[in-house]
Parts: sequence; structure tokens; C-alpha cells
Amino acid sequence: MRLKLTPPGFPIFLLSLVLALAAIATLYTRVPFVGHYVSTHRFWVLAAAYAALMAGVLFEGL
Repeated sequence: MRLKLTPPGFPIFLLSLVLALAAIATLYTRVPFVGHYVSTHRFWVLAAAYAALMAGVLFEGL
């Protein structure tokens, strides 16, 4: 059984990028609106960013 990896689509890549940047930005500055949630759960937001990117690579059409 062989895995066929595909590049993620632009929406999945953009979602992953936004989540990762939000998690990193809360390290250095206050982010309005979602900043409190993201700074409280920074690890899980960053893990969700990488999980979304991994899903985009593993599943064709995402």
C-alpha cells in the first residue's frame, strides 16, 4: 500500500497559515477578538493548523 501525497488546495493552505500566524502573533502582541482564546489554547491552535495542512496533503481534493 502506497500513499499518494498531493499538494494542499489554496483554501486549506490559507486556513493553516492564518491559524499558525494567529498562534505565533499572540506570543508577541495582543490580538483583538480571538486573541484571548488563541493565547489560552496556543498549542492546540498551532496543532490544528498543522493537522489541516496534513489533511490537505493526505486527502486528494482538499
